[in-house]
Amino acid sequence: MADEGGPSVAARDDLAGVVDLFEWLTRAELSRALSELAFKQRTEVDEAAIDAAIDLAVDEYTLVPAPDEALAGDRSPAGDDAEGAIEDETPLAVGPAAFPTLPDGAADLPHILDVPDRSVDREALADAVLERLRREAVTAIDEGDAARLETLADVTYDVEAWAPVDVDPVRTRILAEVDA
Repeated sequence: MADEGGPSVAARDDLAGVVDLFEWLTRAELSRALSELAFKQRTEVDEAAIDAAIDLAVDEYTLVPAPDEALAGDRSPAGDDAEGAIEDETPLAVGPAAFPTLPDGAADLPHILDVPDRSVDREALADAVLERLRREAVTAIDEGDAARLETLADVTYDVEAWAPVDVDPVRTRILAEVDA
């Protein structure tokens, strides 16, 4: 869960809505899109807050890192700063815990950003998310991280509703630890 001062669930769903407009975005492209929205809304851009919101959205499976095999479309960076200023090219897609919403002005982003047509292979993405969930569950169990296990238990229900993958073995293991 977010800290009291952290990004809200609505803010994470807004991030998912922006990503959903394009099917997938690199982390840097998403950051640029959020900066463009802030400019459009005449608010200040807080790069640290943008990074924190993206980190939290990934941590809570609102956005998920997408493997190359799940991506279709050009991966070349969008926008004027493509010559090297973009430091993070991690592709992100909408994850199982998202309820994508569009923030004010987001409908104009496809006209502002120069992002090529893209698509996501949902089956390959679902397999990657399930594998990540398994790894994170093992890590949380090994570290005795009860709070993370609670979050991951919730995510198992989201994944199950989001994709046709069998999360029951992972959920059973997580709940056995939570209930121990």
